[in-house]
Formats: sequence, structure tokens, C-alpha cells
Amino acid sequence: MHARLLITGWIFAASAFAEDAPRVVRVAEPPVQATAKEPEWVVSRTNQFRVSGGDSLQRGTVAILAEETKDELLKLTGEKEEWKVPVSIKLHQGKPGDALPARTVSMRRLVVEGVSELQINIHLIRGLERERFKRAVTAALLYERALKDPAIAEADRPLRVPPWLSDGLREATSWRNNQSDRKLYESIFKSGGLFRIADLFALSDRGFEDLDGASRPAFRVSSGALVMSLLDQPQGKDGFRAFLSDVAGFEGEMPGLLRKHFPELNLSENSLEKWWLLQLANKGLSPLTDIFTIEQTETALVEALRLNFRTAEGIVRQKELAAWPELAALKEPERISAVRPAEDALVKISYRCFPSYRPVLSEYQLVLASIAKNKTKDVPARLAKLDETRATMVSRAARASDYLDWFEITRARETSGAFDDYLRLKQELKANPHRRKDGMSEYLDKMDAIFHREEEKSPFTDQP
Repeated sequence: MHARLLITGWIFAASAFAEDAPRVVRVAEPPVQATAKEPEWVVSRTNQFRVSGGDSLQRGTVAILAEETKDELLKLTGEKEEWKVPVSIKLHQGKPGDALPARTVSMRRLVVEGVSELQINIHLIRGLERERFKRAVTAALLYERALKDPAIAEADRPLRVPPWLSDGLREATSWRNNQSDRKLYESIFKSGGLFRIADLFALSDRGFEDLDGASRPAFRVSSGALVMSLLDQPQGKDGFRAFLSDVAGFEGEMPGLLRKHFPELNLSENSLEKWWLLQLANKGLSPLTDIFTIEQTETALVEALRLNFRTAEGIVRQKELAAWPELAALKEPERISAVRPAEDALVKISYRCFPSYRPVLSEYQLVLASIAKNKTKDVPARLAKLDETRATMVSRAARASDYLDWFEITRARETSGAFDDYLRLKQELKANPHRRKDGMSEYLDKMDAIFHREEEKSPFTDQP
């Protein structure tokens, strides 16, 4: 009996402590739920651009590019961020075998419950065309300026941003970001340009789309020069901002609108064209830091070494330097006048010539001085020696180029160690630089440290 009670007590004790002991509970697995769909749209950093369509990566990239375009435009015009009209961007995915659309970028204005909205449609059959997209966003931002005016926003009237303006703004931004090619400006200025001011104003959107591969860069550079010439006007940025606010809703002649916002253009009928050509000329000038190659120096030298002969009728004709004996019959002032253009041209070439040509240019200057003074006894021999020197330099340059090509093809995969001492010396000089203590040197050292600041190494990079 006592044993039965003891056993019964143990059972009740185990039951009492069972609430605190861990128990194995079998729970049925919940049904697998479908993952939530990713958002089908992306809002940009300033909330002005809403991107839909495509995949998440494409939407994010487009939103970033749209904001980047906006920042570039505001920086160009010197404005602060302010917007009222939203811009929606719809991405359209192409399928394999789809026909190529006539236009991969289009824009339209929507009015939803009395509120204006701009919509840009991007067809991705050829991928995202970055510059074409940025040009469309620039145009949308100009439309948005016009729609800030309640009179324009409420009226059902067409708006238009001329191609030269949207293309010119993009080119002006590229120039200021050092992404443009100066040689395009130089060649267009020298050739007189494929487009005149009137041609830029007259080109329609359809005409812009029909431009061929050669005409489109010329149009862009010409438009960029025009925009930059307007920005360089007295009070240029203020006038340009006011011009941008009016241009999309303007229905008159473009020269009239420009003269309204840029009073300096009223000085003469062709003031705008003069400013524009001056801009092309300035942008086409080579900076003094550009050094000619041997081939470029030779070309410039051939053009420079010309003598001016004046005919009986007073007409100036140029002849090559080889015609110098014909100057012997002239008076000294006439000889000096004949060689002066060549002397001036040699001075200009000396700023940018290939360094080894400077002694050659100096010798040509001395030869021209001797011709002007009619002291030409040794001139033929000196000219022959100069021709031989130039031919040798051209030949050696060609041989060096051929050797480098051969070396790259045959041995560039090997390291000879021939430059190890030079590299070691360079590292030693870099580690222990000679520092001057004057004020200018200390300032330059500080600036150099800012622009060549090395990234801090992670404490884990030195671990094996």
C-alpha cells in the first residue's frame, strides 16, 4: 500500500513540473506564400521623375541619369532646384524579332484631372541610349519651365523646344565637363560650318531625326557654340534663364525672342552670328600645352615657310622658300616685308612644335634674316642641311614607331628588368622629395596633396 502511494506521488510530481520542461511540439508547416512582387516603378531622388517599365536595374539607372541631367542643367544655368511639374518615364521592352521603331525616344504632355504631367517613352530595343535619353530629359525640363506659367498650363496650346536648344545645352555641358572634342570646333570654324544660324533655327524635330552621321556632330557643335555664346553675353545667365522659361511656349521668330532677352544682340543685324563664330573660333584654339607630333610639326612648317611676293598690280602671291633668290632684286624693305609672315609663323610654331625641332626653327629664323639683308652666300648650304636634318628626324620617328610596334607584337609579354633601376630611383625620389620652403612651393605642395590624396589602407590588406 505504501509503495503504491509512493509511486502515485512520483507521477503527480512529474505532472506538476512538466509545464517548465521543454517539450517537443509538432507544428504543421505553413503553406508556401508567393513572394511579394517588386515595385513596378521607381521615384528619383528629388521625386520629380517616376520611372516605370523594364526591370529594377533599368529603372534605377534611368532615375539616376534623369537626376544627373537635371543637376547638369542647373549647374550650367546657375539655378537652384525648383520644380512643379512631374515627369514620368516609361520603359518599353522590345522582344526578339520586333521591328526597329522609327523613334526610340518620344515625349508627350498629359493632363490628369486638370494637372499637367510630362511623359517620356523610351524603347529599349537597342538598349538605353544614354545621350539621346539625356537630351529628351533636357527637353522635358524646358517644357516644365513653360508649364510653371498658369496661363500656359491651363491653355490647350502646343509647346515646342527647338532641337538646336536641347542639343546645344547637352553640348555646352559636355564642353564644361571636358568631354567634347576641340578639333570638331576647329574644323567646323575653318570650313565655314555645315550650318548657319538660320539653318539651326529652321531645323525641325523630324529634320533632326533625319540627320546623317556626319551632319549630326556638326549640328551639335554648332548648337553648343550658340548656347555658350548666349551664356557669355553680359548678364548672360540671367537672360538665359528668362529665355528658357519663354522658349517652349513662344510662337514667333527665334531671333526676336533672343533680342528680347539679350540686348547686346540689338547692336547690329548680324551680332548673333558674330558672337557665334567667335565662340567657334575660341573653342577651336589649341591650348598652349598641346605639343605637336613630328608629323604635325612638319605640316605646320611647310605651311609657314612661304614668302610673300607683290605683283605689279599690288596683289600678294605666296611662293615656297625655295624661291628666295627672286628676292635679291628687291629693295631691303620689300625683302623684309616678304619674309616677315614666315618669321611670325615660325614663332607661333615654336610654342607647340616637337621639342627637337626648336633648333631647326631657330636656324630657319637666321636664314630668313640673312635673306632679308641679302647676305645669302651660305644660304643654299644651310637650307640643304636643314632639309637633311628634317628628313633624318622624320625617318627616325618612323623607325621608332615601327620598332615599338614590333616590340609590342613579339616581346611585350616578357619583362626584361632593364628599367628596374629607373623605377627604383623614381620610388626613392617620391619617398624623399626635395621640398622648397618658399610660400609658393608650400602652397603647391598642399594643393598636390589634395589632388593626389591616397586612400587609407584597410587594416586587413596587409594580412597574407
